[in-house]
Amino acid sequence: MNHFINIKEISASKLRKIINNAKKIKLKRVKLNILDRDKDAPLKGKLLIQMFERSSLRTRLSFSIAIKQLNGEELTLRPDELHLGKGTERLSDTAKIISTFGNAFMLRTDSDSKLNEFKKHMTIPIINGLSPSSHPTQVLSDVFTIEEIKKKKISKLQICWIGDANNNVINSLIEASVKFSFKLNIGCPKKYEPSKSVLNWAKNNHGKIKIFNDSKQAATGSDVVFTDKVISMNDKVNKTKKLKDFLKFKVNKKVMNCAKKNAIFLHCLPRGSEVSNEVFLNHKQSKVWQQALNRVYVQKSILLYCFDKLR
Repeated sequence: MNHFINIKEISASKLRKIINNAKKIKLKRVKLNILDRDKDAPLKGKLLIQMFERSSLRTRLSFSIAIKQLNGEELTLRPDELHLGKGTERLSDTAKIISTFGNAFMLRTDSDSKLNEFKKHMTIPIINGLSPSSHPTQVLSDVFTIEEIKKKKISKLQICWIGDANNNVINSLIEASVKFSFKLNIGCPKKYEPSKSVLNWAKNNHGKIKIFNDSKQAATGSDVVFTDKVISMNDKVNKTKKLKDFLKFKVNKKVMNCAKKNAIFLHCLPRGSEVSNEVFLNHKQSKVWQQALNRVYVQKSILLYCFDKLR
């Protein structure tokens, strides 16, 4: 049994195994319909219980489809129908009940402490579908997508992130840059740089990270340009002021022209004003739909990892 909570907690060799397995999974599905079950039925009889405390589209769809293709089933719980430590039932008791009925638990939560509390009391694998400090399933899928498009290991590429650098996606991307040993340029306003704890961890683990307070400098020579919505879910800030702070960090044609000629653009979605339509809708550069679809194949591989069924 393996948990999947943060990329930094998993060895580089196991992360590579998850990616490589996802590549095999996708190849096997070429002639199959979305709900056709995998012939080997590796998770037959297994139940994935999901719970979303925060809005979800791609994570919800991809995990639901992933477990069904693996010949398992899923059950989605609504947090407003449960106690979750707010009523008369302790969170530890909820964790034990979920462990009794299900075989794995995927949680998208607004609290890192809640995620850790569940982990402490569960006897089944727990997967972090997103938390305030981490979005590991998204970023691992992004690594898969980059290697699929570029047809080479990500360690041979230069990746660029432009936008708010103090959120869950960039935290996981920094962790991935260390585990997969790739160069990561970060372009953001001075006061939106990554947290010191995340940067210190990366530095102590030989991370290849450079921070720029200029979007064009960050993008220069990059193979991939990432961005994310400037106003994140539950972002309790002065939204008008924050949007103003990022006016010079919009990913537009001028920024993409600083990257390599064959550079691709990625966005985990949903999008806002942080990218121009000219870039987002440019099918030669923007690979956001392929990026979203690939979540299914990587979620399948993550589930197999959690059940010790990677081969």
